[in-house]
Amino acid sequence: MARDRLQLLISRSATNITLGTRKAKSEPDPRSSRPYAPGYGFPTTRKGLLPWSWAEQRLKKSHNYWITTVKPQGSPHTMVVWGLWQGGRFVFSTGGKSRKARNLAQNKECIVCTELTNEAVIVEGVAEIADVAARRKFLLPYERKYKFDMSGMRDDILAMKEPVFVIQPRVVFGFWEKYFQSRSTRWKF
Repeated sequence: MARDRLQLLISRSATNITLGTRKAKSEPDPRSSRPYAPGYGFPTTRKGLLPWSWAEQRLKKSHNYWITTVKPQGSPHTMVVWGLWQGGRFVFSTGGKSRKARNLAQNKECIVCTELTNEAVIVEGVAEIADVAARRKFLLPYERKYKFDMSGMRDDILAMKEPVFVIQPRVVFGFWEKYFQSRSTRWKF
């Protein structure tokens, strides 16, 4: 059943997601503001907000990422994945029978976090199946970043037999422990 839903998700999304098309160079960065956190004493001004480039740099450099998906009964499932920040989105592959893939076939809502909690970036977004063009753009940089030979999986990935997900952010949080009180930032897309 989950495999059928995953195939349906793949077929519906296959032509929808191509990396690098979300944001043209001339488009502004996402809107920044303070996180809504009553009782934390964050400043009420915009002074000290982190630039979007701070978050993107950490999203690109992270080696491991935490991804949280939602199980069919509604409980969370968190796992470590490898992935790339490309074209303003997070991209990762996983086995079609994995809990992550089955969860995302049922509910596209998810959260991705970078590995370093003292300079944390938290992405809340929606996962879609990447199309073939996005998969091609993903493979070589992924192999380079992780020094991992994808040749045994390449054909299945490009033939859409195994999922590659693209997570489009809706809101991103940046928390720099050293400057938590003055620099914590939320970006909305």
